Amino acid sequence: MENLKSNPNSHLTAKERDSISFPSKVLLNKKLFNGSILDFGSGFGKDVELIKAKGFDIVGYDPYYLPNFPTKKFDTIICFYVLNVLLPEEQVQVLMEISSLLNENGKAYFAVRRDLQYEGYRMHTLHKKQTYQCNIKLPFKSIFKNDNCEIYEYQHYTFLNKGNQKVSPFFIENDERKLLFESATAFSFYDKYPVSLGHSLVVPKRLVANYFELSLKEQTACWIMVNKVKQELQKLHNPDGFNVGININQEAGQTIPHCHIHIIPKYIGDVEMPRGGVRGVIPEKKNY
Repeated sequence: MENLKSNPNSHLTAKERDSISFPSKVLLNKKLFNGSILDFGSGFGKDVELIKAKGFDIVGYDPYYLPNFPTKKFDTIICFYVLNVLLPEEQVQVLMEISSLLNENGKAYFAVRRDLQYEGYRMHTLHKKQTYQCNIKLPFKSIFKNDNCEIYEYQHYTFLNKGNQKVSPFFIENDERKLLFESATAFSFYDKYPVSLGHSLVVPKRLVANYFELSLKEQTACWIMVNKVKQELQKLHNPDGFNVGININQEAGQTIPHCHIHIIPKYIGDVEMPRGGVRGVIPEKKNY
């Protein structure tokens, strides 16, 4: 997989426009703009300007043109044609960031191009620099599609599946499972019975009990999310260390038959003798 530094010109694909974008017109016609709105990847911000002029509460964020990352959550988030110009690892980061910025019962809308003839780098006609483009298919509900564009509607996995044990035993009854981050393949939330402040779980969406039965793609998606959760916990709670682990089968202590990775923040003084860490699964072997 190519390094993120190999795609430095994605911002050059932003277009200056005089009118509202086609995906925004679709959402306006369907009356899908509700509450507080974020345009994620807003480019020069024309949609923000024109939608705000219609009386909506909307702000924009773009890592290049409007780089102040939002500090609140939103009821509606739009992300138009952003994923098409990002490398796969960048796409995952965008999905996770949008999931964390969305209110629990909010909705996000992703517009992707459907008219790309090839994937890869191309010389930008105007800027004469290499820019990347690719086709995108998302595992979310499609609400509009033509030859040029498709619009997906996204809601939190934990919100959509609350109480649905067929999706995961973590959704038993109507227990609150507040989402931390979500990607196309995995999701994360705080542990219901935390052993420390910030104790969190990363879970693949496919219902598999044994971690080793996940595909390499699913395993990779989980570990990308582990890194994201760690960053968030470090920012929120500033722990002094972490234990990260997986229980596989009952003999190893697994009690819920859906694979999950524990991210457990550790703090100075929270245990008398931290030496040995995860070796403590067999207490007499902890000290060596």
